[in-house]
Amino acid sequence: MSESRKLLLQSPLQFVRSVGPKRAEAFASQGLHTVQDLLHYIPFSYIDRTSITTLADILARLRKEELSDDVIPEQFSDISIKSEYTVTATIVSVKEKKFGVGKRSMLIVTVRDDSNIQADCVFFNMVPYFKNILLQGSLISISGIPDYDVKWRKLSFHHPNIIVLDEEEQEEYKQGRILPKYRLSQSMKQAHISMKIMRKLIDVISEDLMEQIPETLPINIMERYQYPEKHKALFALHSPANQDELMISRDRMKYEELFYFQLFLETKRSHVHLSESGPIFPQKSPTARKVHDALPYQLTQDQIQALWDISRDLTSGKPMNRLLQGDVGSGKTIVALLTMLQAVDAGYQSVIMAPTEILAEQHAASFSALLESHGIRIVQLLGGQSTSERKEALESIENGNAQIIIGTHAVFSQREQSKYNIRYNNLGLIIIDEQHRFGVEQRARIKNMASASLSDSTLIPHMLVMSATPIPRTLSMTLYGDLDNTIIKQMPKGRKPIQTEIVFESTLEDTFTFISSQLNAGYQAYIIYPLVDPSDKVAAKSATEHYEFLKQVIFPEYSCGLLHGKMHWNEKESIMQDFKEKKYQVLIATTVVEVGIDIPNANVILIENAERFGLAQLHQLRGRVGRGSTQSYCFLATKDHFRYHVKQKDDQLHQMERKSAIARLQTMASTNDGFAIAEADMKLRGPGDYLGTRQSGIPNFVFTDLVNDIPMIQMTKTDAAHIIAKDPQLRLPEHSPVHKEFLRLKSTDAHYMSIA
Repeated sequence: MSESRKLLLQSPLQFVRSVGPKRAEAFASQGLHTVQDLLHYIPFSYIDRTSITTLADILARLRKEELSDDVIPEQFSDISIKSEYTVTATIVSVKEKKFGVGKRSMLIVTVRDDSNIQADCVFFNMVPYFKNILLQGSLISISGIPDYDVKWRKLSFHHPNIIVLDEEEQEEYKQGRILPKYRLSQSMKQAHISMKIMRKLIDVISEDLMEQIPETLPINIMERYQYPEKHKALFALHSPANQDELMISRDRMKYEELFYFQLFLETKRSHVHLSESGPIFPQKSPTARKVHDALPYQLTQDQIQALWDISRDLTSGKPMNRLLQGDVGSGKTIVALLTMLQAVDAGYQSVIMAPTEILAEQHAASFSALLESHGIRIVQLLGGQSTSERKEALESIENGNAQIIIGTHAVFSQREQSKYNIRYNNLGLIIIDEQHRFGVEQRARIKNMASASLSDSTLIPHMLVMSATPIPRTLSMTLYGDLDNTIIKQMPKGRKPIQTEIVFESTLEDTFTFISSQLNAGYQAYIIYPLVDPSDKVAAKSATEHYEFLKQVIFPEYSCGLLHGKMHWNEKESIMQDFKEKKYQVLIATTVVEVGIDIPNANVILIENAERFGLAQLHQLRGRVGRGSTQSYCFLATKDHFRYHVKQKDDQLHQMERKSAIARLQTMASTNDGFAIAEADMKLRGPGDYLGTRQSGIPNFVFTDLVNDIPMIQMTKTDAAHIIAKDPQLRLPEHSPVHKEFLRLKSTDAHYMSIA
């Protein structure tokens, strides 16, 4: 019996021929413990003579980018700041050079490919290692981010990933075989696990073992999309016969990982709709109608649609679980208030949580002004309240006199061994403003407190989460796939787009003159710095350093305030309140103002060292102005040499950083649409960097590209919803493979265990 026939999918890798204890330990460091793990260790790239990119192709593309005035093409459709390419070429020459004061070593490996174009592969301080393996005449695979030097008309790769093809691989390459490339960790390399060893190991275990891999998709979906069976798709990914087979196999595996993610979300939604009940609010709210009719402005069509969506949830008998997205200043707050009034007229309390005390106080002030003649009791719960104030508010909440509660984290914070803890009275609606500022645990805590307060203990309170941080479409369908989604894109009538301009340090005097003209006209201004204090490590301006200069030299005739994150919270709140009351005309600040109160009189913002900020942060900062009907302005100040951007000779890393920074600034200058900015931001940074800590809400996708796979995400979402609607428990015979895989993921995969 052959070696492979003795193996099972769960056999430890140590017992596979040519692995052994040392290599098994190296595999284990990458999470590869069993034969099945190795079969699912998919190549990250391929060497394919029939479809490989040539140096001529790369050169043409980079020249086009160099000649373009715009770093970002139309509609942000092809942002390629970080594009990596793979080419196969022959080494023409290998030269060692010394440079710099310490005579650092540099190895320049010149290669030429079939398109007869040459390029340099440059390595610093790695001469002894590469000099012995990169020999003239060798055929190598190169993967890296190319750079084109306009002055010297030279194409180069700095520290690319290099694979030397041996004679056998060269022959396979010439014959047109597609060669898989695997990621090899340092520990794997130290255990002498090479690319060739990986291919041979897969060959040893795959042919007979592949059929042990169970199918996970229903037959009707396989037939509809003409997908191969899972074991055939996996085999093809390791050893594709051609590009068509490779593509359909990748699509099949991509579909599977997205399908199960969407299936878990749909199951969660279905559970809510099937087994949970929510308070039923009457569709008509007399108070909401009176407040709406008395508004000094008309709601946009998007706001009206949002109210319809929410009202449909509130009258359905099921607990609302809705995400309301709206750009800065789009009018989410009035939608929230009218929703709360529907709760009030239904006899329920409602609470709105804000991330800062000053924002909570702004909500309280604006709500009170609109509800002054309607006899509705509003109370606040804030961390900075005195004991007597908190006691009065809590008594009003507990006896039911308080109908609308506005607060920060204090709305769910209980004090140990305190008689002044929160006891809601029939809390039926929870609204969370700036939802990304509150964690899952915090949302669950207020939800549990609300459930305990309801007169019917079987009911689940309604929840509306609001976000002024636009979310790219793919992430909205994945991060918040278990929530119903409403988007407000229209801005209120009379709101003018903020005029945004990129300015340079040498022209700041003109910018200050313009700001002075706006101050003279009675308006106010923000000036934002990236740092609080000067830093020896970061070459950027600071708020404290420039405060005195701006106050005494630039704006001596105006009152200036200083605000930064190192101040105590009550000092920050006081300064913002003073700015709102026009005690300051200029506020010099850091990004602490990113989420702040509405100050319609502030119509200018200058952001210094704007190249250091991300797109999302720049957009949020710009949203501090433009809150009224007057024309507002945003100036993005950056270094003078950014005028010449990519035409300057520089090393690859700085070149990329500069290109990316310019792309962000140009995006800001070209649009006020937060959703377009969010899409561009994710394209520039990539999904991983864009998500940051939010990535915990999404599985570690192997095949899915969250930037470009919108059609597949939508397709799997639709298919999963259809299956759950037809068979919520996955009990039908045709869903047997789905049910088995669903249970396996639910019991073994940490991410799906958390969703379930």
